[in-house]
Amino acid sequence: MLKHALDDFFHYLYIERGLAHNTLEAYKRDLRQYYQFIKKVVQKTSWEAVRRSDIMGFLNTLHEEGKSHATIARVISSIRSFHQFLNREQWTSRDVSIHIETPKRPRSLPEVLSIKEVEQLLSVPRQTLLDFRNKAMLEMLYATGLRVTELISLKVSDLHLTMGFVQCVGKGEKERIVPLGNAAKKAVEDYLYYARNQLIKRQKHHILFVNQHGRPLSRQGFWKILRTIARDVGIKKKITPHTLRHSFATHLLENGADLRAVQEMLGHSDISTTQIYTHVTRTRLKDMYESYHPRA
Repeated sequence: MLKHALDDFFHYLYIERGLAHNTLEAYKRDLRQYYQFIKKVVQKTSWEAVRRSDIMGFLNTLHEEGKSHATIARVISSIRSFHQFLNREQWTSRDVSIHIETPKRPRSLPEVLSIKEVEQLLSVPRQTLLDFRNKAMLEMLYATGLRVTELISLKVSDLHLTMGFVQCVGKGEKERIVPLGNAAKKAVEDYLYYARNQLIKRQKHHILFVNQHGRPLSRQGFWKILRTIARDVGIKKKITPHTLRHSFATHLLENGADLRAVQEMLGHSDISTTQIYTHVTRTRLKDMYESYHPRA
């Protein structure tokens, strides 16, 4: 009876849900392992006899085997779908998986550049048209904490250089205004004056940052530029387009900025997302203490 219900579910996923082969195989791997646990370890002969504690026992086994949070979360999803099916098709009288919670993935602290490393990165020479563009992009990212998608989507009309801010549209189409420091303002002004018009030539669009052909810059294009510059200036850390955003937030908080203000500048809808940077600053303070205190 256990196996028959399981096969019924796989048939449902394939015929009625029309799942892709790889997705179906993932379900099969997860649920066959679960089936073996129910049959051989807790020795149940029907799905009706399975209890929430049995599911938890199986999940604890996965945890003891060292399975990742992502793997366990995927298995829970498979088990929930299966038990919902059992209940809907009247193999069982209730869904015992309904209160099984997906484990929260531990949040890793973001990589942050030191102020010295930021200065290295921003020491881009301005000799070519693309140098002026690169300097402006990096200065703006560090000055504003914009996401890369927000940066490459900026239009010239989003700049309010006289007043010292930039307007952008973030996640959920939410618009926000972020201050622009003097260094970033000067770099953008120089890019507009010396480089942008020459790059776009006769093309008609209003995107601020463009590639060597005058067309809007892509995320991949920006990533290649950043990686090349970081390598050329000797930064050893693994650096991603989000690294400057993390550094922007961390350096503001380290220097006494209000958490709510940083949340607003980053465009976070939930302040708990911004609070991870307070953990970063505490970690950096602890490292500094242990490095310099004589009795640490």
